[in-house]
Amino acid sequence: MAEKEYVTYGKKSGCGCGCGMTGASQEITGCRFSLAPMTDRFVEVILGAIEKVDTSKVWKATDKLSTVYRGKQIHVEDALKATFVQAYQDGVHMTMEATFSKGCPGDTDADFILKEDDIPVNEAAIKDIHFPVACKIALYPMGIENYMEHIATVVNHAIDMGIYEGSSHYCTILNCDVQKLFEYFHDVNTYCGKELSHYIFEITCSVNSPTAE
Repeated sequence: MAEKEYVTYGKKSGCGCGCGMTGASQEITGCRFSLAPMTDRFVEVILGAIEKVDTSKVWKATDKLSTVYRGKQIHVEDALKATFVQAYQDGVHMTMEATFSKGCPGDTDADFILKEDDIPVNEAAIKDIHFPVACKIALYPMGIENYMEHIATVVNHAIDMGIYEGSSHYCTILNCDVQKLFEYFHDVNTYCGKELSHYIFEITCSVNSPTAE
């Protein structure tokens, strides 16, 4: 019987979790996401949106479960926002699940684009598109004891922006215009990138939901 090859996550530091020891030496932000338009035209909606998005400043890959963008934070956010905005259609219920991650000890210096300027290539085409979005978020600061302080900072920023609806089990609920929501995502990623060696930021966005609450 062939010997099993086990993974060795988190063995780069004495603490056992690898905290503070990112697996990549580059400033790589990653986001894996899935779009779910609730329509029998879902293929047309998803592919139509993808065709309109300029992904020249991010590394991308799509498999049977989801799509991942990797590169500079500003360009990963820009590509994700453009994908979501371009997929939006009046009256069509749609959700998007997305996971931002930076600083993972298991990451590698591979599959990314960083040698680009800081000018988002999609913003001009989508900055004037507006629609309301319901969203739940969950932030996971990794490898630190005072993680709740950072979660509180992020939630309080949503309160200051006027987009906070409330807290629920395992998440925080937001409601606002799509432009303001992605501004908030940028603020969270920027804060976490400066203050945390490794974090995971989970979001779920929903538009045109038939559910009243």
